[in-house]
Amino acid sequence: MNVPELLESASLLVPEETATKNDITVRDIWDYLVHDEWEIALGLLEELGDARSLPLAFWEKLAEAAEQLRLERSATWCHWRCSEIRNGVIRADLVLRPAAEARRTTPISGAGVLRPMWDIGHLSPTSGRAVSIASLWIEGMPILEPGGRATVRLVPLTPSHWTHVQPGQQITMHEDRTVAGIAVILEVHRPATAMPAR
Repeated sequence: MNVPELLESASLLVPEETATKNDITVRDIWDYLVHDEWEIALGLLEELGDARSLPLAFWEKLAEAAEQLRLERSATWCHWRCSEIRNGVIRADLVLRPAAEARRTTPISGAGVLRPMWDIGHLSPTSGRAVSIASLWIEGMPILEPGGRATVRLVPLTPSHWTHVQPGQQITMHEDRTVAGIAVILEVHRPATAMPAR
């Protein structure tokens, strides 16, 4: 499919009543598509997707359109959202340790590049600390400096490790044996394919 077909197809997956913070709806996006304003339409569709839970196919179509338009950041975000649907997502308030107290002295990238280890309360077979890996996306910021604080999105590498995690729980981030940051869970969204607990 070409870009207009991908965007049209994605827009058909958005319920008509869905609107962005600025009250933009799918009908408004169609006007941009008619006038070949594909980049604007893509950005608005991303906003609509952030306003409501939409299916994996929506984000896959947007990712492909962004790649064809060579919009790297958009493509990365859309692929990230696909990962959230497949693996679940945990939103958390993260505070990194200051550079003077931690091993990290440089900022971390906000665009899902870092895959740190997290102590989420599991023990190893020898009763030591066990860690689980989750990719990290920083909301609204390109980087996070040591000592900084931000809302982050975590996509677990192994979703089954994270089933016990609940809002209000404190977890620690590790890039080595030392604590790199402390996070408090804000929201937990299970993978779209997860079966309900019995």
